[in-house]
Amino acid sequence: MRSSKLTVHFVKIIAASTALLMIFLLNGMNAGEREDRLKPDETHPISGKMVTKLLRRFHYNHKTINDSTSSEILYLYIEGYDGNKMYFLASDIENFEQYRYELDNAVSDGDLTIPYLIYNTWQLRVAQRIDFIRKRLESEFDYASAENLLLDRSELPWAATTDDLNELWRKRLKNDALNLKLAGKEWSSIQETLLQRYKNFETRIKQYQSEDVFSYFINALSETYDPHTSYFSPISSENFGIDMSLSLEGIGAQLTSEGEFTRVVKIIPGGPADKSKMLWANDKIVGVAQGENGNFIDVIGMRLDDVVQKIRGAKGSIVRLDIMAADAPAGSPTKEIILVRDKVVLEERAAKSDTLELIHEGSRFKLGVITIPSFYIDMEAQRDNDPNYKSTTRDVRKLIKELQEAEVEGIIIDLRRNGGGSLQEAIELTGLFIEDGPVVQVKSYVGSKKVESDPDPDIAYTGPLAVIVDRFSASASEIFSSAIQDYGRGVIVGNQTFGKGTVQNLLSLDRFIRASDKKYGQLKVTVAKFYRITGSSTQHRGVIPDIRFPSIYNEMDFGEDKQLHALPWDEISPALFRKRDQVSLYLSRLAVKTKIRVEKDPEFQYIREDIEKYIMEKNANTISLSESERKKLRDESEELKYKRVNARRLAKGLAPLKIGDKIPADDRVSDVILSESQHILADLVSLTNPGAPRIAINGERKVEKENQQ
Repeated sequence: MRSSKLTVHFVKIIAASTALLMIFLLNGMNAGEREDRLKPDETHPISGKMVTKLLRRFHYNHKTINDSTSSEILYLYIEGYDGNKMYFLASDIENFEQYRYELDNAVSDGDLTIPYLIYNTWQLRVAQRIDFIRKRLESEFDYASAENLLLDRSELPWAATTDDLNELWRKRLKNDALNLKLAGKEWSSIQETLLQRYKNFETRIKQYQSEDVFSYFINALSETYDPHTSYFSPISSENFGIDMSLSLEGIGAQLTSEGEFTRVVKIIPGGPADKSKMLWANDKIVGVAQGENGNFIDVIGMRLDDVVQKIRGAKGSIVRLDIMAADAPAGSPTKEIILVRDKVVLEERAAKSDTLELIHEGSRFKLGVITIPSFYIDMEAQRDNDPNYKSTTRDVRKLIKELQEAEVEGIIIDLRRNGGGSLQEAIELTGLFIEDGPVVQVKSYVGSKKVESDPDPDIAYTGPLAVIVDRFSASASEIFSSAIQDYGRGVIVGNQTFGKGTVQNLLSLDRFIRASDKKYGQLKVTVAKFYRITGSSTQHRGVIPDIRFPSIYNEMDFGEDKQLHALPWDEISPALFRKRDQVSLYLSRLAVKTKIRVEKDPEFQYIREDIEKYIMEKNANTISLSESERKKLRDESEELKYKRVNARRLAKGLAPLKIGDKIPADDRVSDVILSESQHILADLVSLTNPGAPRIAINGERKVEKENQQ
């Protein structure tokens, strides 16, 4: 059976080479003239075969690479090049279909002809698109015509003819030009910008190397296992220890290439971007300018390395970014943000605390807030036996003591935007709030289960506790917040967390390929899953807060449950633990009180309006290409923005602003989530200690009495 299938496989490989030759001939060139046509390096067949072996052996789900996997690989590989169906023709896809069930054998046998055929076909189609773009930009567009651009074409058929693709690209270029026109650009400037943009893209494609194509293909294979399993080329492996080439030095962010765009992957805690609260994960950077007055350089289509070089700079210098916000409706104008470059150091990433005075239901409350950007530990200082080495747990313990000395009545732990970090720190931090017991369970790829417990019986804080999480809280944040929730130690508020409940190890291919002095890269592979002490996984579902707030990120394609091949949620047997319930008795009353406040709060109403608008525009999936219509939408957006700003100013007794006036920093959106979390904690303080004397706002002491029924 195997021999028969291999025979068919090699026949199809010959057909693939013939098909590629025909594509070149039909387009007025022969294969010999395609000097930039890529082919596998001698190391790639060896690496490909080893990756398949390691995945079968070490990945958590031990998935078999078969015909079904082959079909998934083909889909992911094509989508990686042309997910919005703007390059390939239907005839290309029809040609690729004959290899749908051959890629499993191809990679196992070390034959990479098919993925290079697909890449070289795509490169040819890109060249054709660039030719069309140059010709079409010779004349300006008619911005008065009433037509629309379809934004997401992923579910539509592939274009049947070159003329069909030309029409799709005419509309795309018109939208690009209209965006620039609405930003005040003249046609000559628009023409120059767009020509340079697509010249950048063409240059970037021409700089692709064989290793890039191999990486794309092997990562299509690894993604069929789960989104956190991936292959690093030898060059990427060298950079992995310094956050790979995705590290955006100077402002504290991680970037990746996504089509022609540079997308923000992660904001580094403590860096300039984090402190600005203006740049977020999934935002796209479309322009970069130097200093306060430098001209913007369009970076759409530019290589990631080149974008990084433009943003990188000396500490203290200014860089300006032109941003397409992830939560902005299609067609919205870009926004400019100004950042001062700096170095991100451990001290800036450290947990910080603050005390807050709150007037709640006629009484004054004093609360503490501890913000934890990440779960960190200075391992080098710890190894050197430095008595003052920094870690999340050590720092938070000190902050708790300071807050207690300030006589706070409750503490909030703010884990928003905390993407995780040290597992051990998440465990030890939990131990500051419980006496002893398990914190998290870990199940490995071999099926063994390990219970990780609080190592310290000492409790740093026993009072009322609230934990804020959001869609960006992941991994170690989810371990801590789920343990606090399972023990009933505190109330969890905010939004559903990211849902990353998996553990990855980095395997060097060089360790397994010993017969050569060449470098073969690394494989990051998922080897275990996290489980709550109740037995429920944090994977896929994340942590569901006890009290949830509306958020636009709940509607976006962000989070583990939005990933196509994310490992599923499941359960194992619970760990033995003694619940120290301090909140469940009060949750229903806390939820009712919160609902009443949220319904009255205009800021939450604004959030709901934005969510409704986002959903409506997402479902519409189109954007007008009429200049008058786009101006109308832009003006409505500006009018709404200033209407909200002036409502806030009116509440403060300030004079209203006119549209176009500079908005003072104090008039920008307040942290409504933190504000409402304070009220929830104040409610919890009152409910858990109803007889405590309170200081009323008129200065008299009183005792609040709650119906305990």
